[in-house]
Amino acid sequence: MPRDSTETEPAPARAILHADLDQFFAAVEVLDRPELRGQPVVVGADPRKGRGRGVVSTASYEARAFGVRSAMPISEAWRRCPQANFLPVRFARYEGVSARVMAIFSRYTPQVQPLSLDEAFLDVTGSRLLFGDGETIARRIVRDIYAEEGLVVSVGVASNKSVAKIASDVDKPHGLVVVPPGRETEFLEPLPIRRLWGVGPKTAEILEGLRVHKVGDLPRLGRAVLVRRLGAAWADHLLALALGMDPRPVTGPTRMQSVSHEITYARDVGDREAVEETLLELAEAVGRRARRVGAQGRTVQLRVRWEDFETIRRDDTRDYGTDGSRELYLRARDLFSAVWALGRGRRVRLVGVGLTRLGDGGDVVQMDIFGDAERVLRESSLDRAADHIRGRYGDSAIGPARLVRPAGRRRGPANDASGRPKD
Repeated sequence: MPRDSTETEPAPARAILHADLDQFFAAVEVLDRPELRGQPVVVGADPRKGRGRGVVSTASYEARAFGVRSAMPISEAWRRCPQANFLPVRFARYEGVSARVMAIFSRYTPQVQPLSLDEAFLDVTGSRLLFGDGETIARRIVRDIYAEEGLVVSVGVASNKSVAKIASDVDKPHGLVVVPPGRETEFLEPLPIRRLWGVGPKTAEILEGLRVHKVGDLPRLGRAVLVRRLGAAWADHLLALALGMDPRPVTGPTRMQSVSHEITYARDVGDREAVEETLLELAEAVGRRARRVGAQGRTVQLRVRWEDFETIRRDDTRDYGTDGSRELYLRARDLFSAVWALGRGRRVRLVGVGLTRLGDGGDVVQMDIFGDAERVLRESSLDRAADHIRGRYGDSAIGPARLVRPAGRRRGPANDASGRPKD
């Protein structure tokens, strides 16, 4: 019997990938220092600068064997694994590697949604005629990243974002897990409820109190009970995820709202010059990151926390945007001068520099007619030349002369707190 011409073929299942670089920060450090391969590595503190007050950003799998985890205080990580190699966060280095990995993703689809420096969703539904099915594309991406960057990535392949994200995590490291369309519930049912995307510690505690220990227990509990404990919207959302349903699309990266870096000192600092050197270091990092994403900001922010934990915030807003490291530093230093006078001899525990009210760096900038336009343009050219050198030879290849110290002289100890903790 001929098919009615009004009938339509059902839409093919989407092919969604979630790619997650394994132990990213630690893996990059091992790439730069091959002698660390096979040893426990903890990123988040510099052993030359004391144990510090920061937290673990990333721990290698060798360090995790000793119970070291992301977001753990550095002091606790030191207690559990004193033999580990404790290294500072080098955010600019990780951003450079991340940008190249994201470019690899973009070879296979324009629909790439970064979640952080080391993970992203890819919708490869429309790429299957060119490159093959989701599993084939995933294998090609794994191969390309290892061949070009020397990094290992775990990938989940599924018909939606939630299942793909869970799949990428169940067989780490170097995992490739494919959940065929129609088998989402079968895949999810035996997993611990805490694996369900969006179930944090508080929600998990509530669900486990209701004897929901596995994802498959959730639908069997019934909607009415969940609504009473979690509310209708959240209950319905979790039930859909537990049944393997997630219609959310893969979207492009959202516009960055701000760029900031901060440092918590291992010991409180009472030397104004030392804090100003830190401001210069932070302004360099913020400027590099703003230029990398093509953004300029109108507002420079300063954050200072005193030894008694009082925190001061100050802003400087102009009519034009900037991404210049020197201008960021000068404006942050001027803000700090006023804050320092209010300190009345108190020591500094934390200092941070931020850039907000961001716009496209390609936009036309209205400069002050009486300002030194030639100087600004010259400094912009120098910044970009320095960025190119760092990208090729590493972060320490070039920098402000003030931050170059004679042998044996060290600035006050600090932990770089930029970058979110990440497994």
